Amino acid sequence: MEMTSVSLKRGCLVVEDNDSVTPHEETKKQKVSEGCVTNSPDGVESDSLHSSETKPGSPEAESTMKDGENSGAQVQEEEEEEEEEDGLSEAGEEEEPESFADMMKHGLTELDVGITKFVSPHQGFSGILKERYSDFVVHEIGKDGRISHLDDLSVPVDEEDPPEDALTVLTAEDRQQLEELQLFKNKETSVAIEVIEDTKEKRTIIHQAIKSLFPGLETKTEEREGKRYIVAYHAAGKKALANPRKHSWPKSRGSYCHFVLYKENKDTMDAINVLSKYLRVKPNIFSYMGTKDKRAITVQEIAVLKISAQRLAHLNKCLMNFKLGNFSYQKTPLKLGELQGNHFTVVLRNITGTDEQVQQAMHSLQQTGFINYYGMQRFGTTAVPTYQVGRAILQNSWTEVMDLILKPRSGAEKGYLVKCREEWAKTKDPASALKKLPVKRCVEGQLLRGLSKYGLKNIVSAFGIIPRNNRLMYIHSYQSYVWNSMVSRRIELYGLKPVPGDLVLKGATATYIEEDDVNNYSIHDVVMPLPGFDVIYPKHKISEAYREMLAADNLDIDNMRHTIRDYSLSGAYRKIIIRPQSVSWEVVAYDDPKIPLFNTDVDNLEGKPPPVFASEGRYRALKMDFSLPPSTYATMAIREVLKMDTSIKNQTQLNTSWLR
Repeated sequence: MEMTSVSLKRGCLVVEDNDSVTPHEETKKQKVSEGCVTNSPDGVESDSLHSSETKPGSPEAESTMKDGENSGAQVQEEEEEEEEEDGLSEAGEEEEPESFADMMKHGLTELDVGITKFVSPHQGFSGILKERYSDFVVHEIGKDGRISHLDDLSVPVDEEDPPEDALTVLTAEDRQQLEELQLFKNKETSVAIEVIEDTKEKRTIIHQAIKSLFPGLETKTEEREGKRYIVAYHAAGKKALANPRKHSWPKSRGSYCHFVLYKENKDTMDAINVLSKYLRVKPNIFSYMGTKDKRAITVQEIAVLKISAQRLAHLNKCLMNFKLGNFSYQKTPLKLGELQGNHFTVVLRNITGTDEQVQQAMHSLQQTGFINYYGMQRFGTTAVPTYQVGRAILQNSWTEVMDLILKPRSGAEKGYLVKCREEWAKTKDPASALKKLPVKRCVEGQLLRGLSKYGLKNIVSAFGIIPRNNRLMYIHSYQSYVWNSMVSRRIELYGLKPVPGDLVLKGATATYIEEDDVNNYSIHDVVMPLPGFDVIYPKHKISEAYREMLAADNLDIDNMRHTIRDYSLSGAYRKIIIRPQSVSWEVVAYDDPKIPLFNTDVDNLEGKPPPVFASEGRYRALKMDFSLPPSTYATMAIREVLKMDTSIKNQTQLNTSWLR
């Protein structure tokens, strides 16, 4: 299960991250529908673009947006026609002659997105964050402050549940016919299943299986030509399909089954799509508090409407890299943003720092923390950063928006995207360029579809075909770029202490630090605004710096309302320094680079003994544990420890060797 890793002269590659945004961390003064950072219905910002800008196509470069940075608490239902096209994206594609390292020469560095400062004076050292599941583990911290763990696979005892045999008694052909009947996909009004071993017990199990697995269907026993059949049919016609689960759900049981999902190498929405296909339900009946990383082991709570724990537990027998457990029935679903954060367990292998350097770095992280920058994955990995598109939207420069998204670009991209861009540059024909895309759900495909429908003279409407939260991601990226740049400037001018004119939050309201009460605050209280029409700016030199930066981009800081309401920015506040909680660490010696250096929840469930370390070994690793609040980037904490640039571009130029 080894994944891509990067060895660096100094620093490590952290391609993935697990970050979340909630309304509690970045305080809003406006309703969410008008907010700048949280424009989704649940008050959680979206960074989950299915686009070359966040998923450039190279496995090594793939950067997905993380915990909570998705478009809603429920998974969007996929369009059937596009689902059929999915999976074709890499078929028949030839490898690009240019190496990944060469392609990434065109990517962004931290300097490009305003990330320039550190808080600790310690000397940096190198290490490897191997992209192994066992080296990057994320546990969600729920709204009650408890860390989610998978430690119980038992199913709650419920007399209403069918026997275990009910889940295996139907053949694949039976299931297909019943599903088609349930969804009115065939002309038949019933499905008859022959009872091979005709006993009352066997008939009962088949009745229970059909009613449990295909809500909305009724059953009866019939005798035909000396043989017994269980006949399934719709009792209440098509109206029964509107909410089929209500027909078989016990009234005494909470409507939602909550469970802990342990997963490897899947992001949350992909995982839910897999679960929904196996359960034959729509993905939008699932809810969660935040999305989690793909390239990691992650553990989080999920809720699903009227699916029994027994059915969910059965999936443990047929799904790879998933485990479901800790089942309970509750009256309410989960809401995006309700989490308190995430707990990380991270291993940095083959470190070069002395014990003293490691202690200095970790003590600083524990006591002071790190600058709360937006991480590199916020801005894309190709030569066209997402914040440039956001800036063009805010400027009402719609031709530039179209060109930035569709024009050919340097950097790591899938072959079909390269061909699509070349076709667009050559013909400016959206239909022709669209034919080059086997997967049309990406941003480029959605925009081209819009241009085909509305024409090149109505780019605003064409762009509007892209899902709302994906569109807003671009302007959030611009806000993040401004915020990073201004925080670097603030720390350069005033250091790591509060000064008169800084902003702090009192409840949800930002107020100024006055000269006579500056000693009542620490740097951990100071916030800075993301630009918008409903925030105030510091009363010192940074206020003018904001104004100058936006003016240089032809934007008026005093008028952040847009002619299109969706793109009006109300603004938000964000703490400039984050101090992780529950920080612990140890340096361990090991000889085999492939052995796991700590147990996962599944290892513990299987009774696997924890790894035993020798007092000496060929290599040393730093094992770190820490908890972060929502809206913070684990990569930025690791950056502070190692004192390195987290951009893929920088690391491919630091004598990087990609290992498969």
